[in-house]
Amino acid sequence: MHIEPGIVDGAKAILGYATAAGAGLATLKFGYDEIRNRGGASLAARSGIAAAVVLGLFQLLPHPAVGVSEVHLILGSTLFLMFGLAPAAIGLASGLLVQGLLFAPFDLPQYGMNVTTLLVPLFALSWAARRLIAPGTPYVDLSYRQVLALSATYQAGIVSWVAFWVFYGQGVELSVLQSVSAFGAAYLAVILAEPLIDLGVLALAKSLRNGMLLERRLHAPA
Repeated sequence: MHIEPGIVDGAKAILGYATAAGAGLATLKFGYDEIRNRGGASLAARSGIAAAVVLGLFQLLPHPAVGVSEVHLILGSTLFLMFGLAPAAIGLASGLLVQGLLFAPFDLPQYGMNVTTLLVPLFALSWAARRLIAPGTPYVDLSYRQVLALSATYQAGIVSWVAFWVFYGQGVELSVLQSVSAFGAAYLAVILAEPLIDLGVLALAKSLRNGMLLERRLHAPA
């Protein structure tokens, strides 16, 4: 899902910083709400774990190049279910930043576009969760259909944003369409795999106690 160097050049890259600023302000708002509800220590702990998971996923798992970008197993829905919206958003943004600073400095100029690609679909996932999951249902009791819908929402958002950045930077041409289509098709494997991972993680979470390191909704109804 990384936007490669050279895809969006010059003045066009300013849009990436603008969208990232909007996503950042939304994350700050969600973080503020989380601090009011559970305190800063819980938010920091959950965000730190999420960032470590994101960095590990980016660096340790295979990420083959397909079409216009690389296919990553990001587990956005897993992070959301286990840690909550604000920690997942902070973890995604922080993990991506640390990767750029330590391992892939050539990606830093595209950070605004890449962080937008990660965060805005997460916000859409949160919106979908409020409509798909009844208030009295803890996350550990979700069905395969529900976690599939959450995963599909997130991954479809990533593919859509990558496609937007590529068309915005390169124009709509046949070769570009083919590359974007190949990238989108490759993400079907992620959409199929992520719900199974979510269900496995949620099954393990049933034996865990809700504490400052986990999302309250994991075991308790809203």
